[in-house]
Amino acid sequence: MWNYNQLFEIIEELVLHHSPSGVEEEINQYLLQKFTALGVQVWSDRADNIIAKIPGKDSTRAIAITAHKDEIGAIVKNIGDAGKVEVRKLGGAFPWVYGEGVVDLIGDSETISGILSFGSRHVSHESPQKIQQEDTPVKWEDAWIETKRTTEELEAAGIRPGTRMVIGKHRKRPVRLQDYIASYTLDNKASVAILLALAQYLQEPAIDVYLVASAKEEVGAIGALFFTQNQQLDALIALEICPLAEEYPVKDEANPVLLSQDAYGIYDEGLNRQLRQCAKQLNMPIQLTTLSGFGSDASIAMKFGHVGRAACLAFPTQNTHGYEIAHLGAIANCINLLKAFCETEFD
Repeated sequence: MWNYNQLFEIIEELVLHHSPSGVEEEINQYLLQKFTALGVQVWSDRADNIIAKIPGKDSTRAIAITAHKDEIGAIVKNIGDAGKVEVRKLGGAFPWVYGEGVVDLIGDSETISGILSFGSRHVSHESPQKIQQEDTPVKWEDAWIETKRTTEELEAAGIRPGTRMVIGKHRKRPVRLQDYIASYTLDNKASVAILLALAQYLQEPAIDVYLVASAKEEVGAIGALFFTQNQQLDALIALEICPLAEEYPVKDEANPVLLSQDAYGIYDEGLNRQLRQCAKQLNMPIQLTTLSGFGSDASIAMKFGHVGRAACLAFPTQNTHGYEIAHLGAIANCINLLKAFCETEFD
């Protein structure tokens, strides 16, 4: 299986391909090329999902493993004077997490870099940003992007209301911390790396396996809902990050996490039991938890009746929806567990 260096390198490549929800062409082209190079059947559907299929011994049944390829960011609300651009959140993004620095505006014809700005510090109470120093966190309504472009230049680049904003690429480049990887958008580019690993190493699963890099998950699991509405499945497993927080019994280590419940409902106990048994056969400890303020492709699809059985396998992650940190071993163990699970005869 992939070693830590290989995992780091492929996650780095994925992270550096922009993919804000609904504007995912850059990562799409990359994934189509990667899956094709691995020799698997791959296509995109009308909901912008990228789907790879691994034929199984029994092609009358199928399971899907999803990892969303979109990332959080912001969306342009208004183009102001003197190159100032107003944005609002896209998914669970907060300006104070990003801090002042370079962001990219993905225009229709050109990507323009600008500076996410909160205003000067050396001010008195006469300036509106003074309150952010003392009382309240910065909100998107208080921030803006300085581009130093004219309105005409921004218009020519295709910067308009609805344009997506993401962190500048040089700020997204991952950092290696011993056995850990630290980066923006590990949610969910590290999970997409797991899909690529499965495409490489999963040769003959028990039943058909669909590896789905799902679209627009951060704004309502739109891609997964479309796929599961149109494809009959025996089960769906979502790959995700698991937030590390004192309220959850999850340790920052190489053991993956299996969810029992999240904000959208409970996961399937029978499917979870099969995953735990498979982990036991691999002598792989599994962490268990329930999460608040969290949802996945799997829980949302099951809530709306698109699949009868769903599970969510995750890796522990610090600073979720920020500069995230995850153990490379937990990511690798998700690959090992899912490979073994897919090769196991299904009940």
